[in-house]
Amino acid sequence: MILARLRDPYFTHRHRRTLHVMRVILALCITFGVIQVFPIPHGGWALVSTVMVMGNLPHIGGVLDKGRQRLLGTILGALWGLLLIMLPASIPPLLPLGSLLGIAAITWLTFGKRYGYGGLMFAITLLLVVGDGTRDLGLALWRSFDVLLGTLIGIAVTILVLPHKATDMLRFMLADNVDRMSQLFHAHTSATSAPDVDTRELLKHCTGLLIKQRNLVDAIHRERRLHRAELDDLISLQRRMLSTIELLLETHWNTRAGHEQIEAMQGLREQQHALAHNLAALAYQVRTGHPVEVEIPAFDLQRHAALAADAQAADGRKLFSPSGYLWLNRELARLSGNLIEHLGQLERLPSQRLRKRALRHGLQAPHRDQADAPQAGESNDGKPS
Repeated sequence: MILARLRDPYFTHRHRRTLHVMRVILALCITFGVIQVFPIPHGGWALVSTVMVMGNLPHIGGVLDKGRQRLLGTILGALWGLLLIMLPASIPPLLPLGSLLGIAAITWLTFGKRYGYGGLMFAITLLLVVGDGTRDLGLALWRSFDVLLGTLIGIAVTILVLPHKATDMLRFMLADNVDRMSQLFHAHTSATSAPDVDTRELLKHCTGLLIKQRNLVDAIHRERRLHRAELDDLISLQRRMLSTIELLLETHWNTRAGHEQIEAMQGLREQQHALAHNLAALAYQVRTGHPVEVEIPAFDLQRHAALAADAQAADGRKLFSPSGYLWLNRELARLSGNLIEHLGQLERLPSQRLRKRALRHGLQAPHRDQADAPQAGESNDGKPS
């Protein structure tokens, strides 16, 4: 029972900060124990490597990506340093010139690329191996071993001890983002019934979640569950949906006539409320691991075409704002449908474990009259409870 609770994705996500601190401390204890039991020279470098590879990355994908770069940079830097040490000592300038050449080359190759951390580790390991130029081969080998030891322990503890996946972080962030967009859109269509909704804070929250999702792309790709193209599509659709909702929220009428034309469109508000509810239902299905089965019908604009086309101000001027407003609603519905289609194509999105644990956390499907309220079981900061 306790093990099942500890392996609960909702639990590991909600307490990810505490669990990450525990993993870092455990990894350091293991590394310290190893260098104490075995007489490993310069063992402090193993401790430093353990902390650096885990850093502030609480999820498997981030540590795997960082650890892979660290291992590769360490191995290449150590090999280059050992090669320089074995060069003839009769030519003193070879050692510093070779070191500078290696660092210059790796800095050039990794400049502005995602492998910059690996390049940094190449340079650090090379300088550790070369040292002060004494050409101590044994010292160079032990320093390289320490870096590899600390890196491997950090990776192993992250994978084996209450692991937290970047893919799960994306799931909860995506669900939270869609839920917030549902609230924003519902607040726009029912401003009088949702006076406590701070649209500016919700927009800021959604924008922040999009940035965090973008930062998870490399880590999620390293976990081998989603491809970069799939992630790019999901983030792009959310960004376009949020932009469309922001345009709707910023819609202002120069005259009362335009607003009256929109209010006169029979059935438009019902379509808008249905879309807000469907977005809330989508957020629930993603968060709880259910198959994505939401259907969003296209906005029926033809029924409002005549009213929008014939809209005129009191002085007889043609009004284009009702047509633009209808187009924004249709675009939001289309983008929402595209997002649902992309999510439905992800084979690993449904999760039986999440479905089983959802009820224990009070997560229930939203009703139509709850589209403007936070999902049950979710706190204000978007963490499942």
